[in-house]
This record gives sequence, structure tokens and C-alpha cells, in this order.
Amino acid sequence: MRIQVVDNQIEAALKQLKKQMLKDGLFQEMKKRQHYEKPSVKRKRKSAQARKKRLRALKRTRQYESE
Repeated sequence: MRIQVVDNQIEAALKQLKKQMLKDGLFQEMKKRQHYEKPSVKRKRKSAQARKKRLRALKRTRQYESE
């Protein structure tokens, strides 16, 4: 990741850096790595995320079918 600072505009460069880090998911990755997560907890979290994602997709398809 590379951010160019133009005319010593550090605030704008920081804003751009934060935006890029959010887009890449680095803040979430840092948050996850703050504490150790047991493999069983990791599996449960991943399955819950998959279930949530599947339900959202199902709601979207039902919404489009009803229109």
C-alpha cells in the first residue's frame, strides 16, 4: 500500500490511508489478532458468519422475486 503526500498535506494523506485500510479490511484483521482465538471458537464464528451471509442472500432473492 502506498500513499503519496503532496505539498505536506498530511491530514489528507492520513484520511486516504485510513480509507484504504478500511477497504482492505486491515482494521478488522488487527482487531481479530489482539487476542488468541481457540480453533473451536473460530469455527463457530465462521459458521455463524456463513449462516448470516446465506440468510441475507436469501432475503435479497426473495425481495427480487416478489417485485
